[in-house]
Amino acid sequence: MANYFSILLVILTLVTGFIWLLDSLLWAPARKSQASDSAALPEAAESSQQLPWLVDTSQQIFPVIAFVLVLRSFLYEPFQIPSGSMMPTLLVGDFILVEKYAYGLKDPVFRTKFVETGAPERGDVVVFKYPEDTNIDYIKRVVGLPGDTVVYQNKQIFIKPHCESGGSDCPQLAPVTLTFKERGEFVQDMVPLLRYSEQLGDVEHDILRNPGRSIPSSAFYTQPGTRSNEWIVPEGQYFVLGDNRENSRDSRFWGFVPDENLVGKAVAIWISFEFERSPDSWLPSWIPTGVRFDRVGGIQ
Repeated sequence: MANYFSILLVILTLVTGFIWLLDSLLWAPARKSQASDSAALPEAAESSQQLPWLVDTSQQIFPVIAFVLVLRSFLYEPFQIPSGSMMPTLLVGDFILVEKYAYGLKDPVFRTKFVETGAPERGDVVVFKYPEDTNIDYIKRVVGLPGDTVVYQNKQIFIKPHCESGGSDCPQLAPVTLTFKERGEFVQDMVPLLRYSEQLGDVEHDILRNPGRSIPSSAFYTQPGTRSNEWIVPEGQYFVLGDNRENSRDSRFWGFVPDENLVGKAVAIWISFEFERSPDSWLPSWIPTGVRFDRVGGIQ
């Protein structure tokens, strides 16, 4: 859906800009000439100088559409969080800003990268096109970089970073540091969730675990040549996880995110709405019940 809107913006920008250009080169000089020929008749001169509706509309909306196109294609694009897979970092009702230039500039139609500006780092929260249906935008956290070995065992992440030399001096497979924080702030299926602080590279963030649910390794995506709970991240691809670990469909289930699928880096929450209401409420479910001003700010 987001890509369809980008295509629509491109078409509107091109059409309105082309109409404005045609008017400047052809129609405006013709009107001016007609006005000079009708100088003796004031009413005719005024009529010839009046802009046609299509030209007037194009001149008014072209700058606005062009600005929006450049802003959301190359700078920042807003997204709404629709599910709880990134709790507690992101909640349903959060509206976020995604930095589009973080991982390269891409054209808004074919999404071909034409300028390199950087690559995801471990711990980044990224928006990407879902590999199994690129019409859908997903948001997850980068855990594994190209060349890394990632293991998920007993609800614990183990990472062996990529090492060029491959010798004994390379880092070995090691668990990601976890620190228990609290229990019960979030509840899922009547089960109080456990909240931990997790250290991924330079990024410290919180995750949730459901002590009443375990995902069997047989449900995971199996990469050829590895165990069912182990993945070696290919070149140019990334391994991503949701922060709500037992309530997220991510790389554990469908594999890796190619670089060309990346949309950008989630950098801030600009507004957050509550949608909690009693079952007997007559209000439509899409109408907010409150604003969470305390959630506005940067994303870790």
